[in-house]
Amino acid sequence: MAKWVIDPDHTIALFSIRHLMIANVRGHFSKINGAVHFDPSDVTNSTVEVTIDAASICTGIKKRDDHLRSPDFFDVDKYPEIKFKSSKIEITGSNSCKIYGDLTIHGATHPVTLEGEYFGPVKSPFGATSIGFAAKTVVNREDYGLVWNVPMEAGGVLVGKYAEITLEAEGDLITE
Repeated sequence: MAKWVIDPDHTIALFSIRHLMIANVRGHFSKINGAVHFDPSDVTNSTVEVTIDAASICTGIKKRDDHLRSPDFFDVDKYPEIKFKSSKIEITGSNSCKIYGDLTIHGATHPVTLEGEYFGPVKSPFGATSIGFAAKTVVNREDYGLVWNVPMEAGGVLVGKYAEITLEAEGDLITE
């Protein structure tokens, strides 16, 4: 089975979460590594492992990013990594699949299902053989111990419970 190492220069983990009950705040994590053992002819035997540097969070607002790195949220000094490890992959279309596995955030691990797509492989103009992956899921952040919040005067809370997570990745073929 082919091993594809995630290219950190062409990979990003995005998130979106409700703020003030009226708008979504979006951000990303920029430091990601991992590997996908993937064979397009037998997708069900594939495996995925991804590690994200929690301190690489960026929403574009330094004050908010610092708060997200603090013990109120990700507590990056104590929990420096976010991890995903697949346990099963199910084909759902010609280039789509469901990826079942365990997501670890803030020291808590829970099963999740990612809706995934794969593209390629292609040979780049620079000689490398690459493949693309995209995956999405929604998680309840409170399941992972990210419970900090502020009640709003008219009801509701400052930060929503549910975060949409999207991973866009390119992998380069490694010959072993």
